[in-house]
Amino acid sequence: MELDVAEMQSVIRRLNRARGQLGGIVKMIEEGRDCRDIVTQLAAVSKAVDRAGFAVIATGLKECITNPNGEEMDISDMEKLFLSLA
Repeated sequence: MELDVAEMQSVIRRLNRARGQLGGIVKMIEEGRDCRDIVTQLAAVSKAVDRAGFAVIATGLKECITNPNGEEMDISDMEKLFLSLA
């Protein structure tokens, strides 16, 4: 199933912010910053990426529900995708 790029704009923005955060984390490590600060930032970027993944799956589910005549949804595959983020 292909996702609508327009609907994915919030996911793209979230992932671009996460990319910037990762760059900041690398810089923090290179500068020898405090471990707690680094771990805090890692947790934040991890949460952002997780939320992006859930948003992608939610958009896919919505597409399957609103367009039932399209490609058949494989429930097992959707479960695997969802659980891969857990």
